[in-house]
Amino acid sequence: MRAEISFGKSLIGILFVGLAATGCTTTPKPAATAAKTKQPAKVTFNYTNKDRDCLQRAMYFESQHSDEDGYMAVGTVVMNRLTSGAYPPSICGVVAQEKQFAPGVMTREVKPQAETELATAADAILKGARHPAVKDAMFFHTDGLKFPYNNMHYVAVAGGNAFYEKRGADGMLQTPPPLPAYEVAMNYVPGESMLPPQFEALIPSEVPVPLPAPDPMATASTMSAINATPTARMAPIANPMPMQITAPVTSPETSIEPDPGMPIAIPIPRPAFDSVMLRGSVAANGG
Repeated sequence: MRAEISFGKSLIGILFVGLAATGCTTTPKPAATAAKTKQPAKVTFNYTNKDRDCLQRAMYFESQHSDEDGYMAVGTVVMNRLTSGAYPPSICGVVAQEKQFAPGVMTREVKPQAETELATAADAILKGARHPAVKDAMFFHTDGLKFPYNNMHYVAVAGGNAFYEKRGADGMLQTPPPLPAYEVAMNYVPGESMLPPQFEALIPSEVPVPLPAPDPMATASTMSAINATPTARMAPIANPMPMQITAPVTSPETSIEPDPGMPIAIPIPRPAFDSVMLRGSVAANGG
């Protein structure tokens, strides 16, 4: 009997130890899958070849034909305005807006020597590149001028221009902030620009097509024949020959091209305000 009790205790002890060992055994859990970060959707803006041309024109004339640094700075301002929502929703609309950019920016001739560097800078802007010092600036004027306003927060000087943000005394932007480049997607659309007709009329055609002037000898002979015809009814002429009458042309319209040797005045950016004084230059890294 005592042996059976001892055997029972031993069996219970073995079962208890087995259960304890089973409870301490941990089953490896599958590694937690990394949480997938969802990329925010970008705001898409369409642009055409005309919009690209407008961007190059703004960079060229506003930076006083300077260099890539000046081109990128002006291009950043154009994109800041486009993505702020406070300006027209297309690049040409921003550049052609009245009294905002240099006079003649939409109509003056861009020198062929600058086209390669301009194209490189414009493509970089459209792909998301920005001038790092311009930040959220949407305004600039010729460097060296001073205005009696305390909301002009200068951030950079490039291409002969001083770039600034409009900020209040609390340091907050007084304009709608532009979208950062990583939130913007530029979508190329073949075809014409989505501009109102009055803006499209400002963009010059790539190759002006001159109208041919009429032959002065043919016009003179025709006018003589017309003037010699009396107004009274004439007797019929046997076997009359058909005569083709050409309407007189008073002043032929031809395209006017500047004389190659004539110097072309290059416009400089107009100040945004009427009251202006001279000031010291702004440091290149802002001030």
